[in-house]
Amino acid sequence: MPSYGSGQHAVKMKDNNPANNGIVIFGGSGSPKLTAKICAYLHTKPGAGEVLRFSDGNLFVRVNENVRGRDVYIVQSTVFPTNDNFMELLFWVDALKRASAESVTVVMPYFSYAKGDKKDEPRVSIRARVCADAIAAAGADRVVTLDLHAPQIQGFFLIPVDDLYALPVLGREIARKKLPDLVVVSPDVGFAKPARKYASLLRAPIAIADKERRAHNERAEIVEIIGEVRDKTAVIVDDFTLSAGTLVEAANKLVERGAKAVYAAVSHGVFGEGSMERLDRSPIQSLLVTDSIETQPVKFSPKVEIVSVAPLFGEAISRIHHRESISVLFPK
Repeated sequence: MPSYGSGQHAVKMKDNNPANNGIVIFGGSGSPKLTAKICAYLHTKPGAGEVLRFSDGNLFVRVNENVRGRDVYIVQSTVFPTNDNFMELLFWVDALKRASAESVTVVMPYFSYAKGDKKDEPRVSIRARVCADAIAAAGADRVVTLDLHAPQIQGFFLIPVDDLYALPVLGREIARKKLPDLVVVSPDVGFAKPARKYASLLRAPIAIADKERRAHNERAEIVEIIGEVRDKTAVIVDDFTLSAGTLVEAANKLVERGAKAVYAAVSHGVFGEGSMERLDRSPIQSLLVTDSIETQPVKFSPKVEIVSVAPLFGEAISRIHHRESISVLFPK
């Protein structure tokens, strides 16, 4: 039987055979490859549907098979292009509910607007809450996602939310590298708690980068490294990266403080223009990312290694579908 994770966080997956399933999974334009991998894990085929794009920018979603009375899952990451993919997700939910699906579970590997989780200056929108309301209003019954920018965003939704963690998947890949004298590094104080979970899983000490962000230009300055990194192999862990700027800044500071090698692992690789060039010029030897996003506008650097979360989502879908607990998928 397949498994993911390592040590105390290893989880054995069930054998999934076709007779057991009855699961209907559709894939949106943002996640066709991940949808196919999830379906392969569950020994089923993606649901038949299509998305048409008209010359004026309108989207048209059509479900091409009977879903009446079925529990349906729609897989869609909402980025590249963010607004198109988010609107398409709403149309998928609406189309499935109007086709008399018994329930619709939104599987959103990456929720782009999760970054808009607070009103941190006057006269701004709390975008994550607006999107959460829209998903519920469209008719979704449940949301399954991965490493939300802030866990409390689950409370924005009026429907159940399962926020899965990439930690066991990425932690397994880090462990496989057998890096000597490992230290786990959080790129800022805000990610210190998840970073401690990585450190616990990998049985390594932790260090924290003191980061200051002064504007909305996606740039941050690493002021100091808190913790011992000299002669260590540092692994920077984070939930996402936009420009790779924070990762590179932290890597440079780690080298200045005597780290002998630097690696990085992030849940969501949201790579924009210039990110790969920045990564190539950096001391980071390898950057692990999941396949939560597959529509990036850039060609990946050889330094980027993709780790699939399809078994994680597949197992979550199977357990939800069969009314089983998914608590075993969460690291303790």
